[in-house]
Amino acid sequence: MALPYLIVEQSAGASGREPRESGGARRPYRSPRREEQARRTRSRICAAAAAQFLDRGYAGATMRDIATEAGVAVPTVEAAFGTKARLLKAVIDAAIAGDDAPVPMLERAWAERARAASDATGIAAEFAGTLTASAQRAAGLVLAALDAARLDPDIAEVAAQLTRQREIMAAWLVDELTARSSLRHGIGRGEAIDTVWLLMDPAVFTRLTGPRKWTVMQFRAWFTDTVIRLLLDPLPVRPRPGAIAPS
Repeated sequence: MALPYLIVEQSAGASGREPRESGGARRPYRSPRREEQARRTRSRICAAAAAQFLDRGYAGATMRDIATEAGVAVPTVEAAFGTKARLLKAVIDAAIAGDDAPVPMLERAWAERARAASDATGIAAEFAGTLTASAQRAAGLVLAALDAARLDPDIAEVAAQLTRQREIMAAWLVDELTARSSLRHGIGRGEAIDTVWLLMDPAVFTRLTGPRKWTVMQFRAWFTDTVIRLLLDPLPVRPRPGAIAPS
């Protein structure tokens, strides 16, 4: 996740000199008002960029058009995000998480709820709910990045980062599931991670909820059921020590 964009303002005191630390170094002045303005500017840029990337693809979207739609100058976009590839990554990160707060996905409330689940199905369902909500916001953007990666080295790096992030999420789910149940005979941890990784592919979500006309609730239920059926031993699951049992 991208860190918040902080505006550092240098302020002159009554003497006309900038404030300094006791050792003589300049002390940065933080203005909450300007930080909030910068945050809103970044949000407008991200919203404009998302619309452009979805409508025109990565190659067709330009920094100039994004800046125009956001109501800012091109240098403002470049100062906030650097390159177009970094802008797309920031847009995707915010879309996946649902906000631009600098909190990793696995440290958010949904992960805590999943860890507190008493059985594997509860974990899978919580994960599926978060995956479905993220896919609604981000699947098209991720696919735009993956499609452009074949021709653009900068976006290829972003696509590789997204692929690694998906693997980390898949590994987390597998490890949480196997803390409460056992994998089916003959299935190792690596194969289980690859299975979840494939089920999480944004193309799966977009094709099922697009051409196949599934509802998002159907996708969520299907993902939960498929993970349990494909990966876990059908014998009764064991609750995680300390987990809250259902009443």
